[in-house]
Amino acid sequence: MTIPPRFASADSALHHVFIRDLELLAQIGIHGHERTKRQPIRINLDLAVQDTAPLDDRLERVVDYEAISLSIQALVAKGHINLAETLAESIAAACLEDKRVRRVRVRVEKLHAVPGAESAGVEIERRSAQA
Repeated sequence: MTIPPRFASADSALHHVFIRDLELLAQIGIHGHERTKRQPIRINLDLAVQDTAPLDDRLERVVDYEAISLSIQALVAKGHINLAETLAESIAAACLEDKRVRRVRVRVEKLHAVPGAESAGVEIERRSAQA
């Protein structure tokens, strides 16, 4: 039995940074109608971040979820993306640029893309070389 990875762990000196239900409008999809208009997407993000001490209550000593959110918004604003998988990989790579991030899980959902379903999409997990 495989034990799922932990995003927060006292034993591994990790803390969990996350963003829940970030909703944006994106040009995403392979169909013609998806190329001409933006559609709603939802992004969820989990980061396993190496603890750094001391924090001294200073923003530059932590992984800033607001900065990550702005980075995601910039990726979406770049233009049309064919696949939710491509967007998820781009988000994961951007998060792993911070050397404190050990593992990232990204879920990209296209809202109401499939009749009768609230959402459809993809979830990926990637790890840094240090993990």
